[in-house]
Amino acid sequence: MRLELGYGTGTQTIEIPKANIIDILEPNSIEIGLTGFAEVKRALETPIASLHLREIVRPGEKIAIVTSDITRPMPTYLVMPALLEELYRAGVKPGDITLVYALGSHRKHTETERRKLAGEKAWKEIRCIDGDISDCVILGKTSRGTPVDIVRVVAEADRRICLGNIEYHYFAGFSGGAKAIMPGVSTREAIQANHSLMVDPNASAGKLSGNPVREDIEEAVSRFCPVDFILNVVLDEHKQIIKAVAGHPVQAHRAGCAFLDKLYRKAIPEQADIVIVSQGGAPKDLNLYQTQKALDNAKHAVKKGGIIILIGSCQEGLGEKVFEEWMTTSESPQAMIERIQRDFQLGGHKAAAIAMVLKDAKIYLVSELDPELVRSIFLTPYNSAQAALNDAFNKLGQDASVLVMPYGGSTLPVVNKDLERTVS
Repeated sequence: MRLELGYGTGTQTIEIPKANIIDILEPNSIEIGLTGFAEVKRALETPIASLHLREIVRPGEKIAIVTSDITRPMPTYLVMPALLEELYRAGVKPGDITLVYALGSHRKHTETERRKLAGEKAWKEIRCIDGDISDCVILGKTSRGTPVDIVRVVAEADRRICLGNIEYHYFAGFSGGAKAIMPGVSTREAIQANHSLMVDPNASAGKLSGNPVREDIEEAVSRFCPVDFILNVVLDEHKQIIKAVAGHPVQAHRAGCAFLDKLYRKAIPEQADIVIVSQGGAPKDLNLYQTQKALDNAKHAVKKGGIIILIGSCQEGLGEKVFEEWMTTSESPQAMIERIQRDFQLGGHKAAAIAMVLKDAKIYLVSELDPELVRSIFLTPYNSAQAALNDAFNKLGQDASVLVMPYGGSTLPVVNKDLERTVS
């Protein structure tokens, strides 16, 4: 069976004997209504547990719209025209609206990137800026001790609107919702405190109730920096909007998460010897820091002693300074795990997450990274997915079972032993 998997702006082609394949984790087949801009308009007209946005805002109020940065596939440019229309209908002036890119711990944008993300209408009509974590307002601490330090333009706004796309997050349960504020426009210290809760077993992909990371985020926002309205979207494998939810920052978000589960929570009959996983291409595989998300979902599908073939161009390198330092200076994967337990550091947490996968499986990385660098960080380098698969078969045997995850960052495998082994 011949498959093409997203890789940067192109693809990696791979041939797999059909008899070896347990499953190819495509999205579940569900009924889709409106899509794209029309679906965004529908969501704005039918807000969940909330008034219409135009009934919430008032003329003269300072409005902060917080949206995702370039490492996320959120199509801000597509939703902004409808959102601005709502605000203008309420009498809000363009000069009172600021679009803030939630960088979290990521790099700043170029002007070209900010313009592309915003879309021409927003770029021409309102201010579009990166969140500046050097200028924050200290608002308090959560019950778990997380400092709530928020970028000033957001903290001091009269109204806060959060945008985002909803997908699985390996320790916050899901992306979207209040995550636009924490960690989106929070200081590194705040993010580090919140993310240190990831060591709790309840901090896992697809889990909201009882997840300490998500609970800490939502406490920080509800108590200290309330969000007036969210507009979140769910994307299909082609990065097209197939669902939008708008309204209450928690209840609307939960509705989006429930839809995502119907689409991307995938039951599998058993774990596989070999898991082939792609982030789906750009922008999700710009660097290893982002590509790791697909790896963390894939770990649920691989047998102990198996091999994960991780496909991501990583054309911008490892992607984060602390992550790079941990990956390149640690003596072993086990050393990273021990280090995170005594010295939690943002960036290091993803290095430790990779190390935890390496305890049970080998990782073959198909990327543009220098092979020597890849070997030095305990992974096996390839520039061809086919070569990686051939070597995996040679190691584990020609009858090794294979599971394929073309959209690994979005797909959550869950073993269901009642299923039969089939390939559609």
